[in-house]
Amino acid sequence: MFHRARRLTHVVGTVGGVPLDPPSAGERPSAAEHPLAGVIGGAAEGRFPDPDGGWHRVPPWRRGLEAIISFTAHAVFAVAPDITDDRLAALGADGFGGAHDPRLITALVGPDGWMDVLDMLMAGRGTGRAGVPPRLVDRPDLATHPRAGFATRIRDDPRVLGYPDPHRSAVAIISRGIAGLTELSFELEPGRRGQGGGAGLAADALSVVPAGQLVVAAVAPGNAASVRALLTAGFVPLGSLQLFRRADP
Repeated sequence: MFHRARRLTHVVGTVGGVPLDPPSAGERPSAAEHPLAGVIGGAAEGRFPDPDGGWHRVPPWRRGLEAIISFTAHAVFAVAPDITDDRLAALGADGFGGAHDPRLITALVGPDGWMDVLDMLMAGRGTGRAGVPPRLVDRPDLATHPRAGFATRIRDDPRVLGYPDPHRSAVAIISRGIAGLTELSFELEPGRRGQGGGAGLAADALSVVPAGQLVVAAVAPGNAASVRALLTAGFVPLGSLQLFRRADP
């Protein structure tokens, strides 16, 4: 049986990039940021949405790309207006897990849409400082890496980075991603895995981002190596995230 929790008043905001920390940080969003950015920024500071079992909705931050985000006992639907509140409620949306019921998302996506895996949403902070060269450099030769190709399809302004050594193929991509926030994805060479290199790569990628700037990452919970690498690099878990794209949104 699904819980029918009280829905919150809709959050209104403007889709846009967020170059630094969301100024609202869980309060009223500014005109320059997506409303979800403030929610995520607040959670990264320990101010999570009220664990009321409810949910609220925000507009998608990227055309054609929609998402369901869950925090502890509260969910956020970043969906287009044609997905009505009544439909979400009828599908069992709530903040206790109903938001990620596979039957709900498959009903929304439809038979010809695309859905990403259910990811853990994590947050870290940039460590870059003026006058100190970052440990990664631009590596356009790695732009054909599958990780970079995937980032291009679902994020904006991807920057493909790697180590200065041209023989290294470890890749990190910094993009404008979830809610317009800075998003990190990365992949270590297979031969260097299991030696702490993933944590080093994630930490080195943060040296490209100004100190203190919020950085988010999405990682499958079953990818224990990447979860451990992000935790070691200073990321903390905030909630869960699932992206999807309908064939005819």
